[in-house]
Amino acid sequence: MNTPRTLGTPLSPTATKVMLLGSGELGKEVIIALQRLGVEVIAVDRYPNAPGHQVAHRAHVINMTDGAALAALIEQEKPDLVVPEIEAIATDKLAELEAAGKITCIPTARAAQLTMNREGIRRLAAETLGLATSPYRFASSLEELQAGAAAVGFPCVVKPVMSSSGKGQSKVDSAADVKAAWDYAAAGSRVDSGRVIVEGFIDFDYEITLLTVRSLGADGKVVTQFCDPIGHVQVHGDYVESWQPCRMDPVALERARDIAAKVTGDLGGLGLFGVELFVKDDMVWFSEVSPRPHDTGMVTMATQVQSEFELHAKAILGLPVNVALKAPGASAVIYGQHEAAGIAFEGVADALRVPNADIRLFGKPESFARRRMGVALATADDVETARVNAKAAAAKVKPVVRR
Repeated sequence: MNTPRTLGTPLSPTATKVMLLGSGELGKEVIIALQRLGVEVIAVDRYPNAPGHQVAHRAHVINMTDGAALAALIEQEKPDLVVPEIEAIATDKLAELEAAGKITCIPTARAAQLTMNREGIRRLAAETLGLATSPYRFASSLEELQAGAAAVGFPCVVKPVMSSSGKGQSKVDSAADVKAAWDYAAAGSRVDSGRVIVEGFIDFDYEITLLTVRSLGADGKVVTQFCDPIGHVQVHGDYVESWQPCRMDPVALERARDIAAKVTGDLGGLGLFGVELFVKDDMVWFSEVSPRPHDTGMVTMATQVQSEFELHAKAILGLPVNVALKAPGASAVIYGQHEAAGIAFEGVADALRVPNADIRLFGKPESFARRRMGVALATADDVETARVNAKAAAAKVKPVVRR
């Protein structure tokens, strides 16, 4: 039987130690949630002063796709739990260490391997579990991509098998656009494996994220719970706003939960998963799954009794969770708008004057025009008002470059 972890004192021999592999804005919030439970946290990322580095007990900068470097750091720190937070990780090394009994990977090393690579998770969902998905092909060359695009039909979407936040993703309207999509995918891949997925379009009404939590019940058995569905808008594969709850046909909601339960049940382990789904009327198609908090789920910092970050932190420690909704709400992204280091933000006070609005600035050391540097949150009596207010608050925050 599984049991909750006994929590120790940080920086002492009794400490419960968690290592986060990836320390961006999502990792930062997980670290804060773990800190509140007295967990000693080690934050790892590929660049210094990442958001999570700023709130962890210790920070390391390594190339996490270097299996030897990753293994050496894990041996040095000896964490109780290893928590992948991004895609660019040597997941084969994690699997090797887990098989040798040297680490506990969240939710499992197999889950990290499958979900960090679109090919692994798509084949699991469509070919092993028999779930409805968009038509797809994989390609390792321009010629294979051209054939795959022709097979799924135009328009279609091309994505690197390993990327995040829409990087390297493009819509292809005709055969003439395939070469540009291939080049763009290579540039945007987290790990340039030279392999992409091309997906045919589904005629869907909207897409959701269904946050799914696997935690321990009082009897020590794993319990699967679902947060209210989150609606979101994507631009070039990157989330720009989200809201919760998203209204759904009751049959579609039941089907969404069934799909999420099957996928997360196969992946196993404990923690929160972000399951992305396409919906039309009462039909539901599986898109992707992240075995960790999801960017669209940042709205839960305003809407839920326990945010997705608190849910993840508690679940991985074997603690009870509460997925209840507190209020309807929305989130809207604040972009950097500039290519510069150490930018400043004006208009925060004006943003906070928007009714029931709040702001999170992530503290990223370097800004890019389309880099997510913060998020505006808002609650209201209804989702529509919350969306208007979240976007209004985000628009009032003005990134500026000061020399």
